This record gives sequence, C-alpha cells and structure tokens, in this order.
Amino acid sequence: QVQLVESDGGLVQPGGSLTLSCAASGRPLSTYCMGWFRQLPGKEREFVASIRWSMDKTLYSDSVKVRFTITRNSTNMAYLQMNNLTPEDTAVYYCAATKIFGATSPTSYDYWGQGTQVTVSS
Repeated sequence: QVQLVESDGGLVQPGGSLTLSCAASGRPLSTYCMGWFRQLPGKEREFVASIRWSMDKTLYSDSVKVRFTITRNSTNMAYLQMNNLTPEDTAVYYCAATKIFGATSPTSYDYWGQGTQVTVSS
C-alpha cells in the first residue's frame, strides 16, 4: 500500500501565504497523479488541484485558480502553495493519489492522507 502524509498546515492571517507538503511512501507512484482536496467546516470534501507526475499538467478548481499553485518533485513529493488566503479557505486539506488525471471526485482517488488543518483568521 501507499502512505501519504500532509504537513505544514497552520494558522495564517488573511492575505497571507502558506505552502502545504505531501510525502508519499510505500511504493512508487510513477503512474499516479497527485491531488489536493479540502473540507470546509460543515461541508463536503471538495477538489482543489491536481498534477500529473509525468508531464506536469495541472488542474485547478475555479475557487483557487490563480491564488494556488500545485507542484511536485521527482521523489514522490507534492506541494500546494496558497497565496492571498481568505477566511473562506479555512479547511482540512488532504493529499490524494489517482490514476486518472483530471478526476475531481473523491471517489476516483485511491490513496489519501489524514489531512492537515489550515486556519485563516485575524
């Protein structure tokens, strides 16, 4: 199996920036795309962004496009750079992996981390 571990969440003031990290272990993910989801308080888990390992193609939800950037390295790491944060970005953020690039439904993702809390507040 594959393990995904998110880190570097925390408290940030409105307008600030934060970069989340996701570390994958257990087996290579060379055929998998990485994605970020978030779950706002009292709401369903929603798609944020995804990236294809092989070609660096990316996909973003409309709510975070321009402000957020998903990146990866060649050693099973993924990142989510978040800029100009607002209180509406407060959520638990999850890292996930899928074989289907472009998938935005949580049911399409095979592996999940346990989440990291991001709180945007003054």
